[in-house]
Amino acid sequence: MASWDLSVSVEELGVEAPPLKISVTSDLHIGGVILKVVEKTEIKKDWSDHALWWEQKQQWLLKPSWTLDKCGIHADARLCLTPQHKPLRLVMPNLATLRLRVCFSSPMFHTVIGICKLLNIRHPEELSLLWPVEEKKKKKQKDADVNEVYDITSAPLPTSRDMIGFSTRSETAGSIDKLANDMPAFFANSPETEAVYKMLSVSQPAPAPETIAKMNRPTTKVDKAQINSRWLDSSRSLLQQGVKENDKLLFRFKYYSFHDLEPQSDAVRLTQLYEQAKWAILLEEIDCTEEEMMLFAALQYHIGKVSLTEQLVATCPAMDDLDSALQCLEVKMEEEYSAEEMLVGMRLLCTSRGRLWKHTGCEVAPDVSVATQKFCIRLLIPEPEGMNEVYLRCDNEQQYSKWMAACRLASKGKTLADASFSTEVQSIQSFLAMQRTSSSNKAAQTDESINTHSLVSPRYQKKYKPKQLTPRILEAYQNVAQLSLTDTILKFLQIWQALPDFGLSYFIVRFKGCRKDEVLGIANNRLIRIDLGVDEVVKTWRYNTMKQWNVNWDIKQVAIEFNGNVNIAFGCVTANCKIVHEYIGGYIFMSTRSREKNNTLNEELFHQLTGGHEAL
Repeated sequence: MASWDLSVSVEELGVEAPPLKISVTSDLHIGGVILKVVEKTEIKKDWSDHALWWEQKQQWLLKPSWTLDKCGIHADARLCLTPQHKPLRLVMPNLATLRLRVCFSSPMFHTVIGICKLLNIRHPEELSLLWPVEEKKKKKQKDADVNEVYDITSAPLPTSRDMIGFSTRSETAGSIDKLANDMPAFFANSPETEAVYKMLSVSQPAPAPETIAKMNRPTTKVDKAQINSRWLDSSRSLLQQGVKENDKLLFRFKYYSFHDLEPQSDAVRLTQLYEQAKWAILLEEIDCTEEEMMLFAALQYHIGKVSLTEQLVATCPAMDDLDSALQCLEVKMEEEYSAEEMLVGMRLLCTSRGRLWKHTGCEVAPDVSVATQKFCIRLLIPEPEGMNEVYLRCDNEQQYSKWMAACRLASKGKTLADASFSTEVQSIQSFLAMQRTSSSNKAAQTDESINTHSLVSPRYQKKYKPKQLTPRILEAYQNVAQLSLTDTILKFLQIWQALPDFGLSYFIVRFKGCRKDEVLGIANNRLIRIDLGVDEVVKTWRYNTMKQWNVNWDIKQVAIEFNGNVNIAFGCVTANCKIVHEYIGGYIFMSTRSREKNNTLNEELFHQLTGGHEAL
């Protein structure tokens, strides 16, 4: 077979160095090409992490036994021998920047698994990477030396064997050694690395008001949709998506379905989840009432205080998940009551009274203001053509607590006889108690050290002076001052998850047959169609009524079929339709997780549901 010259650049030789020319034949395998290149460099080092990158095709050549002919490589190919693991700057949810080595050759989902293994974060399927907002050059240069970067590039890399069948259980999460407190042994190597792990697992001090004011804040659903257009493709490698060595990416919880939270094992995961929720509140990424903002501020204040002396350690009571953790706050009920008694004083604000108890799977959301004595429950009831909206209005807190608990159980297919009913009522009453303005607390203690404008969003920074905010925050603080750090963080997350718009990721789309753009909201259990002009929900479709969905990659259109011969189709305006496809498939994957099942992450199933044509 005739030989021919192949040009291969070698990263170690420098950017200015000309490509090496090696003589090859078409039946030479990729491993042989690498061997020839390494020998010609005359550099003695460990080359085991290196692989060939094909520039024109934008793909890695990772099968060493494949021949050049099988790969389709000819003399005009431009190849580069480069490390598969490269440094990357990763901005965590608490806004700390880590510099660490990550895999640039595997599908991005696989890379995220490696990051989570290193940082001791279970359930990596809930997180992903996205591009940051583009910064102005002057600001970029000015802030370059201000933001500290924590370098952990010396950390060991998970081996390929470790990455196969990644377990979500901390005690079987691979070969990265851990200490008794579940901290990866690497972080105990020096005071510097130990400080990094503490920074990841302990809540950070409240940010300065000026910091909050300067940060990018999405003010409309269009702005929020632009954020969601920056998610990376989980099926393709970082290098395939234009990510270069030392680039900056954001590391965030993408899917708002948090499975199996365990404070004993999830110090970093729980802290980073709290930080992401906190910044969502402070940057007004999610709407909340004024009362809720004061409660969030009080919880932040308490977390900041107890974080100085307390940590998320394994001495916390065993808690199976978020719901059981919050049951620790229960208060003994004083009386028994029947379903008939609950009907007294209840009024429906629409004509759909009879349909409430005929459906399971309805969506339940609170609409409450203790200050104005407004106690309403918003129900979204599944219908063949979408979701029907029903409002219930209660006369007082007692009725609201009982009916809200009953509706939540009914949406799960449970009755009032279920053992969790009383616990649900008490949890709701506990939340109302935190919002209640007590006259006995009007002379609440003052704390000159509280920086109120660091605890509320810019809207309330402008609306109120610190001396007006301090007593209100401290009044709410009296109700949470006795909570442990773990319970306070869990309470913050519970209230965040109870907000009406929690977990909605927005996209601007154009529905088939329509002439105007609309908003598609994607949540963990439903899709929502929103009129962009009036900002109102038009339709809601639940995943459990979905029969199938597919994407026409040629015209970039998503088509979904629901029960009752309901079909919708739309094109994506602000994002690649692959991102929407991943969101839907990802949430369906999240719904397959169960404590009864093996806790090994089914990476193949995730890829099948989210990969699109790459998965074929």
